[in-house]
Amino acid sequence: MNDERKNDRARWLNRTVLGIGLASLLSDWSHEIATTIIPAFLATMGAAAAAWLGLIEGVSDGLSSFAKMGSGYYTDQMRRRKPIAVLGYVVTAAGTAAIGLSTQAWHVLTFRATAWLGRGVRTPVRKALLAAAVTPETYGRAFGFERMMDTLGAIVGPATATLLLMTFQLPYPTVFWLTIIPGLAAAGVIAFVVQEKERAHVPYISFGERLNALPKSFRHFLVGVGLFGAGDFAHSMLILLAVQTLTPEHGAGRAAAIATALYVLHNIFYASFSFFAGWLADHVNKRALLAGGYALAAMMGLVLVFVPLNLPTLAVVFVIGGIYVAIEEALEDSLTAELVTQEHHGMGFGVLATVNGVGDFLSSLIVGVLWSAIGPEAAFAYSSVLFVTGAAVIWFWK
Repeated sequence: MNDERKNDRARWLNRTVLGIGLASLLSDWSHEIATTIIPAFLATMGAAAAAWLGLIEGVSDGLSSFAKMGSGYYTDQMRRRKPIAVLGYVVTAAGTAAIGLSTQAWHVLTFRATAWLGRGVRTPVRKALLAAAVTPETYGRAFGFERMMDTLGAIVGPATATLLLMTFQLPYPTVFWLTIIPGLAAAGVIAFVVQEKERAHVPYISFGERLNALPKSFRHFLVGVGLFGAGDFAHSMLILLAVQTLTPEHGAGRAAAIATALYVLHNIFYASFSFFAGWLADHVNKRALLAGGYALAAMMGLVLVFVPLNLPTLAVVFVIGGIYVAIEEALEDSLTAELVTQEHHGMGFGVLATVNGVGDFLSSLIVGVLWSAIGPEAAFAYSSVLFVTGAAVIWFWK
């Protein structure tokens, strides 16, 4: 019986992995529609778009990070993790759709933060469910597959936004409300497709004890992740950069359409490299591969600082951005699953997500402020320095 169970888990592309991948696709489809149109939606309100976008992304990611830490801890205490994941997907869907009620920038901030709170609750739970469904030898492929499916949703999302806005000419609020359809479908997939075996009795361990149980090597790894994350701004900033760069030549409407197409290009490369990066993670040195991904991000930042921006340059930037994020996410998850024992996976993924969330908060906020106060070159120079530092720390980490 034990051998049969082991063989079942060795087939990494099982019902649970497929279900989690499909849920990621549907949920990302939902909130990527919103992500794509939020910059233009903010511009209609007469707001300082760069500063508000940085604040919205930063606060949302920061709030999400603390939810991830709490969720990661509590999910390790529970015999069944799946109900928490379902709840998180429902809150994300409702918060994203409610952005359609916004008439001021702070309304967008409130609803986006609510959606990201749900996202924070579900993230470590989903990753723990995924790690429990496969063997350690196939962590890279399982997490790479989930990232690939997630990013397919990020391709469909902007394409759907373009179709709804330009072909059907729907108003922004209606488009936001329609995001609830794939969002709730994602919650349904987690509830009815993903399988979870109820765990045996889990003894109570305090938050501090569970935190201290994480291995020293994992903590060292988080230093590099945190330094890199403090410069890793939300890529909706690239959409705004493309719109501002291309508007003088193409006009506001066409520039927005081109920027959306560039974001789709970004996500095509993100999806294409996610599974490949996960496959590589199961066959080569994970540390070197992650450091290479961080170095690629530094290359993108240097292009933004030193190369004159036009449509071809922006296309290169969006492509590099998609590739490095694919490597970053697949490798960080795979390394976490490998470094942390299974009974502490929820906490490990929660801490990883919190470190990334704090980094996202700082990077999006600082990049937005530097952009508005000095200019985009200063903002991206700041990011480039941290990208290089994070790559160096991971490269020399043992």
